[in-house]
Amino acid sequence: MGKPRVEVGVAERAFPSQSAPFSYASKAVSVFTVAENRQASQVKVFQALLDRFAPELMAKIPSSRTSLGFFSGEMTTIPLFRSQRSHSSFSLLSPELSLSLSAMEVPKDQIATLIENGLYNSAQMLGCFLVSSPSANAETSPHLKVESLVLLGDSLFREREYRRAIHTYKQALQYYKIAKQNSTTSRSSLSSNRSSSPNSFNISAINENEVKFKIASCHCAVSENRQALAEMEQISHKARNLQMNLLMGKLYRHSRNHRSAVTCYKECLRHCPYVIEAIIALAELGVNAKDIISLFPQTPIRSGRASYDYFDSSRWLQRYVEAQCCIALNDYKGGLELFTDLLQRFPNNIHLLLEIAKVEAIIGKNDEAIMNFEKARSIDPYVVTYMDEYAMLLKIKSDFSKLNKLVHDLLITDPTRPEVFVALSVLWERKDERGALSYAEKSIRIDERHIPAYIMKGNLLLAMKRAETAVISFRVAQELRPDIRSYQGLVHSYLALSKIKEALYAAREAMKAMPQSAKALKLVGDVHASNSGGREKAKKFYESALRLEPGYLGAALALAELHVIEGRNGDAVSLLERYLKDWADDSLHVKLAQVFAATNMLQEALSHYQAALRINPQNEAAKKGLERLEKQMKGVDPDAPEEDEENEVEDGDGDPEETELL
Repeated sequence: MGKPRVEVGVAERAFPSQSAPFSYASKAVSVFTVAENRQASQVKVFQALLDRFAPELMAKIPSSRTSLGFFSGEMTTIPLFRSQRSHSSFSLLSPELSLSLSAMEVPKDQIATLIENGLYNSAQMLGCFLVSSPSANAETSPHLKVESLVLLGDSLFREREYRRAIHTYKQALQYYKIAKQNSTTSRSSLSSNRSSSPNSFNISAINENEVKFKIASCHCAVSENRQALAEMEQISHKARNLQMNLLMGKLYRHSRNHRSAVTCYKECLRHCPYVIEAIIALAELGVNAKDIISLFPQTPIRSGRASYDYFDSSRWLQRYVEAQCCIALNDYKGGLELFTDLLQRFPNNIHLLLEIAKVEAIIGKNDEAIMNFEKARSIDPYVVTYMDEYAMLLKIKSDFSKLNKLVHDLLITDPTRPEVFVALSVLWERKDERGALSYAEKSIRIDERHIPAYIMKGNLLLAMKRAETAVISFRVAQELRPDIRSYQGLVHSYLALSKIKEALYAAREAMKAMPQSAKALKLVGDVHASNSGGREKAKKFYESALRLEPGYLGAALALAELHVIEGRNGDAVSLLERYLKDWADDSLHVKLAQVFAATNMLQEALSHYQAALRINPQNEAAKKGLERLEKQMKGVDPDAPEEDEENEVEDGDGDPEETELL
């Protein structure tokens, strides 16, 4: 061996005294470690020195044959001498060598401690030292290299440097595979030669599936769902834990593979019945309450008392499942009753308050929804969930001071959430529709499954006379989760395009999906009312909606409008006045004012316009109606020059109704 002999000569010139072989080795390594800091040079010096002094070492310490691999001609690597765990090897070295080698180590356990304590930036920087240290050499210590890379990846993940984390985790898996291959080769040679170092087979204790899960989580964080799913599908079904099944359920659902999503979510509940995300997802995917509850693990009956306690404590969870299934089936009344019952058992439960408020917003119970949203915010001022729904309600009520404060609070709390950008869109709608649209689209880019963003976008496009594009947004919302608002948007978009057939089909779809919904019946009536030949049918649907839900103001306003069109102003007034006792609603007063103005009852019309503006000073229909009425009271004919404006007033009257329903 030519070159190693030269290096031995270098070592001999550096230390000419004929000291013991171990002294030679330790001093030579110390010199080369400090001077050169090159692992390759160290290994060559070791090889040369150990080859030269092997016979003497063998004679002095025969028992070292098992611990040292160079006697069989194999090269003993530095980690054999470095490892603090390898006491048999370490005991052969001088204290001088031990100190010089251990001084190069980076404490791996300290990185884990930093991560556990949330010091991710420090963990990341320390991880860079560990990965690049000579002790974590891929050839000599593959196990340490792999573990170091995984720890570095963990710190990058926590610092939200997801692409760097993906790159680091993949490096770890690559080294892990190489180490496994080398281990297999070495073990096969060991069967014929038992002198190899046991440290060479110290393969990393990392869980390969866990690393793949971390890679998939990083892909999800940067909205690379296909790559995430491809990574997760490499993990066998039996090897998946609770976290993995939940992530796979989300990814399958995102890719519209609903059957596989259901399977994964069911596995979650078999592991743990309290995975609320899985319960909600299964309900939305059409699994009935009985099937979901049957997935819950059954505890063994040790005694009658224990069994009773278990079922009593889990009863609330079963009722929660039933509530979510009711909402998924658009049985809002049943869902509200169950949620309200649960709220009595768990007072001031923020999650329940938000769920109740969301449903109330969908079905048009705006005042109740606002009250529950405000109660949730009073308990937790930093809650973001469903706050875009709350923003829409504030806009309907024209409470722009509260809306401004809400958006300000949301931006401070978490400006990365999709709800925040929907709320911004709501705030900007009356100032700049294009700006509002860009905010709605930003929300969708953050979360492609955020339904309120699609509904908001559709309504904006409809207001901007872009009904064709609005249809697309409402369709996406409907596919994600069909509720009355997506159907309303579709029907109004098709009517704006004069596509009566498509509008009627969408309205009937809503009625089939929600047979007990007064709003679905009213929607069918709206389609029939759009042409003169269908007014009688429209009247029947409006009356059916009011029989089903007597307090439904939207149907009452629509029916009153039909009465006015057909010249039955008295019927319209008597119908609307019945609602004045229970509804302090600006749109109700506007409609009454319009009817009175049409019958030349100007003083009554004035009274109702003023009442509408007291309730909502921003009501545009009331402002324009009052302006027109004042001209009329002065004897000026408002019709000739301002006929278009009057039509706008009529349209404005429809807006609060539509908004209230949405």
